[in-house]
Amino acid sequence: MGDDTRLAGAGAPSGRPRVAVVGHVEWTTIAGLDEVPAAGEVIHADRLWQGPAGGGAVAAVRLAELAGGCTFFTALGDDHAGHRSRAELEDRGVRVLAAPRPGPTRTAVSLVDRQGERTTVTLGERLQPAAADPFDWAELASFDAVFFTAGDAALLHAARRAGTLVVTAREFATVLESGVRVDALVGSGCDPAEHCNPALLRRPPGLVVSTRGRHGGVFTACGDAPRRYRPARAPGPLVDTYGVGDNFAAVLTYALAAGSTTAEALDLAAQHGAACTARRGPFPGRPAPVRRAARV
Repeated sequence: MGDDTRLAGAGAPSGRPRVAVVGHVEWTTIAGLDEVPAAGEVIHADRLWQGPAGGGAVAAVRLAELAGGCTFFTALGDDHAGHRSRAELEDRGVRVLAAPRPGPTRTAVSLVDRQGERTTVTLGERLQPAAADPFDWAELASFDAVFFTAGDAALLHAARRAGTLVVTAREFATVLESGVRVDALVGSGCDPAEHCNPALLRRPPGLVVSTRGRHGGVFTACGDAPRRYRPARAPGPLVDTYGVGDNFAAVLTYALAAGSTTAEALDLAAQHGAACTARRGPFPGRPAPVRRAARV
């Protein structure tokens, strides 16, 4: 299904769960080329998409679309990338609460080859919110669901006050340090940076999900034996895989908060993740015409 996929348990806008994201932003450029260059090569690539991305920003936009709004706790530099990120996220219905940082906002370049696979390079330090930032962190208790992509252990404790807490597997070390029990831990089984061992946690997550792209994925609920969930069919040819996992996690977060069963939530998350592969960029926008790079 495409971006109009409906969620089980989601009612009228006034009855939708209140959602928030705690995480990071990267001002990202997606560039198309035939293949990633070998050592010493020079290749011209076409800019295909540009905007605020990274796990936190992508999830915040998706959740804002589903819930009719999303609060995004983050950190931004006082620079052009930070200002543009805030403006574009707010234009997409995201309420941005950004702690100021003296350094520049991190940027990224994602190279997409003709098979739609991407290789991403980040530039600069990741800016993330912290419990010491001057926000009313007690507000986190008012949300039905929070998706956590970046922050310190004390902030994860504050996020635990939400009704449902979903954390990216990239923040496994923060979960381990905090001792917080999360409702769902979600990561890519194809990304070494997201491999983790939930058995190390003092308080096991209620749900652990390891995605496998077009092969579906594996999940463990409440300590039961691992089970597989089926992949969803994309609504069109493969265009770009950037942001697929972040869209998956965002929809999973919303679906769990909306009262869907684990099976329903995984099915819907897989549908939205698959839909993301058929468009340019992590969320709907106005991409430039797709042109392939010329080798020089």
